[in-house]
Amino acid sequence: MFSLFYGLWKYMFSKTEFHVLILGIDKAGKTTFLEKLKSVYSNLEGLPPDRIVPTVGLNIGRIEVSNTKLVFWDLGGQPGLRSIWEKYYEEAHAVIFVIDAACPSRFEDSKSALEKVLRHEDLQGAPVLILANKQDLAEAVSGEELARYLDLKKLDERVYMFEAVSAYDGLGIKESVEWLVEVMERSKRTEMLRIRAGVTGPPA
Repeated sequence: MFSLFYGLWKYMFSKTEFHVLILGIDKAGKTTFLEKLKSVYSNLEGLPPDRIVPTVGLNIGRIEVSNTKLVFWDLGGQPGLRSIWEKYYEEAHAVIFVIDAACPSRFEDSKSALEKVLRHEDLQGAPVLILANKQDLAEAVSGEELARYLDLKKLDERVYMFEAVSAYDGLGIKESVEWLVEVMERSKRTEMLRIRAGVTGPPA
């Protein structure tokens, strides 16, 4: 009986909060993705795509999925700004890496940036959601083709998901975020961050 009441109390009054980095080289559609999340999961309308400008520094967005709070840190992807990414790694529960699937000439740059992110010790154990964005465009390559190019098989030891999405029309967005919430809730990375913060007892 106690567990029943505890579960009800936890559902009604407590919320887990996760910090998620949104990374990718410039013009991949990171901010458009964040604005689409706001419109899908809240009553707030995100900015229309034609009013979104490249991120210089940091955009922060907050949404709730089920009983979980997500705080997104959307970091600028221009070459001169990528050096600041690692300042946010230590507190991140997970990473979303966005790739422009309609621009093959920049795939190598995206692959290199992704590999550098995955190698960083401050992101050890963090689940990774890799998005092949802009699937609404006719010139976008398929998710399968981009996944082969990225050679994701070498990520077998890391919890990750690769998804073809469109931040413009919402294709694949909910499925991707719901997967991320599920894996973060049971991630060793989350447990490690809780212990480091001095949080004890059942997860909030």
